[in-house]
Amino acid sequence: MEPLIHIRDVSKSYGSTQALKAISLDIPAGRIVGLVGPNGAGKTTLLRALTGSIDYHGHIRILGLEPRNRREKLVAFTGVIHDVAVLPPWMKVRHVLDYMQGVHPRFNRQRCEEFLATTAIEQGKKVKQLSKGMKTQLHLAVVMATDTRLLILDEPTHGLDILFRKRFYTTILDEYFDGDKSIVISTHQVEEVEHILSDVIFIREGSVLLNITMDQLREEFVQLTVPAEKTDEVRSLGPLTEHELFGRKVFLLRDVDRATVEPLGEVQVPSVSDVFVALMGGEA
Repeated sequence: MEPLIHIRDVSKSYGSTQALKAISLDIPAGRIVGLVGPNGAGKTTLLRALTGSIDYHGHIRILGLEPRNRREKLVAFTGVIHDVAVLPPWMKVRHVLDYMQGVHPRFNRQRCEEFLATTAIEQGKKVKQLSKGMKTQLHLAVVMATDTRLLILDEPTHGLDILFRKRFYTTILDEYFDGDKSIVISTHQVEEVEHILSDVIFIREGSVLLNITMDQLREEFVQLTVPAEKTDEVRSLGPLTEHELFGRKVFLLRDVDRATVEPLGEVQVPSVSDVFVALMGGEA
């Protein structure tokens, strides 16, 4: 069965800067994937390639369609929410719904209005009169009402308060996600979405550093907290990182036998952020 997203040897350059370097990966349906990397890593360029808004070398197929030459057809099955609102600021909310009803064959106005009724958004208000959080909610309502197969989130909650961010992701899980759809989330606030991710992709300088399921990550990486007298023994195992916490040493190890390290101290599952910083050599 063909994956929902199929990427092979995709590269993109801007002048002398190579933003993507022969990236290859697959994302099946029913996955929630975190795309993690520092500023300038190539995350946004990759997302723009997925939506067909830029040209690129290599091949991408989403639902069997190549974004760069089948973009118009693909739009019916993909939704994108950016940090920067793209809805026309001069339109009233009801006119946004009118427009979507006229141009999008899969837009369900009733579903959109039902969701908006749970918010403080008034259909008579212009988009430019809405707060940033309301604009994000409106965009989410429109996307969910199109019943897309792929949802791309590019820093969608940047600059919004923690309560809104939590509600945003809860709504996506409750109202949108199912086993036939996939979500790709690019965010700097990976701690807030870690609990919903099925997979994580680390990207650095245009290359994929790690592409792994969350289950595999929990198996492959171990955080070990030990008393000071055990530090030399743990260092002999080649830890990725170490730091001190309340007089004890905390190590991050990869591909070690758990039976070997459990007698040395307290074994824990590291966070995605801990693994990311370790593989990036401290660069976050």
